[in-house]
Amino acid sequence: MKSLQEKKLEIWFLTGSQSLYGPETLEQVAEQSKKVVDTLNAASDVPIKATWKPVLTTPESIKAICLEASANPQCIGVIVWMHTFSPAKMWIAGLSALQVPILHLHTQANEALPWETIDMDFMNLNQAAHGDREHGHLQARLHLPRKIVAGHVSDKKVTSRIAHWMRAAIGWNTAQNLKVARFGDNMRFVAVTDGDKTSAQIALGMSIEAYGVNTLVDCVAAVEPSAVDALIKEYEKIFEIAPEIAPGGPRHESLRYQATLEIALERFLEAGGFGAFTTNFEDLGALKQLPGLAVQRLMSKGYGFGGEGDWKTSALLRIIKSMTEGLAGGTSFMEDYTYHFGPGEPKVLGAHMLEVCPTITNQKPRCEIHPLGIGGKDDPVRLVFSATPASGRVVGLMDLGDRFRLVSNDIEIVKPDKELKSLPVACAVWKPAPNLATSAESWIYAGGSHHTVLSTALDAEVLSDFAQIAQVEHLRISATTTQEDFQREIRWNGAYFKLSSLT
Repeated sequence: MKSLQEKKLEIWFLTGSQSLYGPETLEQVAEQSKKVVDTLNAASDVPIKATWKPVLTTPESIKAICLEASANPQCIGVIVWMHTFSPAKMWIAGLSALQVPILHLHTQANEALPWETIDMDFMNLNQAAHGDREHGHLQARLHLPRKIVAGHVSDKKVTSRIAHWMRAAIGWNTAQNLKVARFGDNMRFVAVTDGDKTSAQIALGMSIEAYGVNTLVDCVAAVEPSAVDALIKEYEKIFEIAPEIAPGGPRHESLRYQATLEIALERFLEAGGFGAFTTNFEDLGALKQLPGLAVQRLMSKGYGFGGEGDWKTSALLRIIKSMTEGLAGGTSFMEDYTYHFGPGEPKVLGAHMLEVCPTITNQKPRCEIHPLGIGGKDDPVRLVFSATPASGRVVGLMDLGDRFRLVSNDIEIVKPDKELKSLPVACAVWKPAPNLATSAESWIYAGGSHHTVLSTALDAEVLSDFAQIAQVEHLRISATTTQEDFQREIRWNGAYFKLSSLT
């Protein structure tokens, strides 16, 4: 899977002005605009460097650059700044044609006013204070989904907010180009993992494609033993392997089979350009084991995954992994499995049958084999560990029929109260904000999924920015959430989305 650097993604920086000021002033505009871009690019947290474009002064040039940005596969968003005064009617055709996310940077070249020397020449050159307001009026008239950031570009708070939006734009680009491979359908009779795949592609761009499990069986059969040997050696370096499945152990073939599954899955995904996939324990065909270790490994490489055919969570996992690439922390498929109501502070124990991503721990995972009471196959090999304590959030994506909804909950991952000696799977224990009762009730009122994406790398602002770009509802459960306010927000949002669909 390609990294951000390998993809060579770009954010274009568009500066607005007009010919009224003459060539000398426009040269100053261009020079100062380049300095703003240089300052932004010098910030340590921006994931993509901004690409400066020539100053825009006519409706024709504005429309041309917006069409070019929309057609260029490397350009995933634009930042606009009205350095002087760019009459906003010049931007109508361009912004109406723009098909990539937009951030409106409300800044100016100088941080402080030159109080003692300021004159009308300075005033005419530095007019962003009202030039950006003119531009903002048009964006409001066009009902344009956008982010507005105000402040000097040398301010860490400003560049941090821009960086968050850039990461959201990366997520949107991922969604727009995402292919999800489904091996089998979703678990029978389960509502929340089902959904309208055509609506998902219309709303988010992702293509959900089905394959019979025998397609994977054929890929498994094609894996050569030498490739498995090499992967086993890699496992020995990075995992603590239980003696019974280690080389020379009585059940070593079980470990080799999971390695075979990993190789087969990755080859299939790479060949088809898939960024995410699902499996279903109810539909394993001739597979000997439910993919466990294989799935955990592929998630750690950046692939999205959803258990029991959950294509929405699989897609969401890939999107969030792309938005958090290069950041501290990890991101994993997760499920609220069971509760600790007390004594002490209530907590959630999250886990799944097998598939939890090792990026959420700093432990050396232990590779083990245990029985699995469902699926009717051989005992699967999996990684066992506990998530490292950290702040984070769990996020769910669900299909409400008339729209898609994101629900997130701020959490604090903690150590288990006692050692989990008998738990044969990877897990995470967390305290949800504001407390377990309010969190669980709010999540259920929102129709939230039981499968989620847990991330200790995802900033809440990035997720909100993504929802704004995608025009998808986002309900956040945080430390300030109350039951009354949350239910009121659900009702208000319902009215808004129903009314907005009529326009």
